[in-house]
Amino acid sequence: MHTGFEEYVRARGDTLRRFAYLLCGDRHLGEDLVQEVLVKAYRRWSRIEADQPDAYLRTALVRSHVSWLRRLSNAERPATVSHDRPAAGDFTDRQADRDDLWSRLTGLTRAQRAVLVLRYYEDLDDRQIGEILRCAPSTVRVHAARGLARLRHELNPVHSTISGATS
Repeated sequence: MHTGFEEYVRARGDTLRRFAYLLCGDRHLGEDLVQEVLVKAYRRWSRIEADQPDAYLRTALVRSHVSWLRRLSNAERPATVSHDRPAAGDFTDRQADRDDLWSRLTGLTRAQRAVLVLRYYEDLDDRQIGEILRCAPSTVRVHAARGLARLRHELNPVHSTISGATS
């Protein structure tokens, strides 16, 4: 048994699950992703623990998440449900906007979503994100730009159409 592994999971497990949730957009898939990565990490824990376990596991989570793209078993998604919007300016309005943004994030490609989560949640730069995703920083910027453009378009399609027509 790896006592250090158990201590690490107790101390950092919630953080790993939150990060995986952000990547997946689904709590249960995030938990499955963390479990899969931790099972693999357990076998190599003595080497991982000696280096930087947070960076290693974050990278493993992102790579495993992106590789799920090729797995047919994860292709099923529940139908999107549209919700009525509450009155503007109150707490429920902010929550509704937040929920709306989260649902829109699930419409991005896995790479775009991973880049945006790593950039805005983990506060990593393009080089660090590129190392995790095994791509060039310029590719990271392309994923970020396309993901943000799609979110902007979906959040304000009328304005996006008008500005696109005048360009």
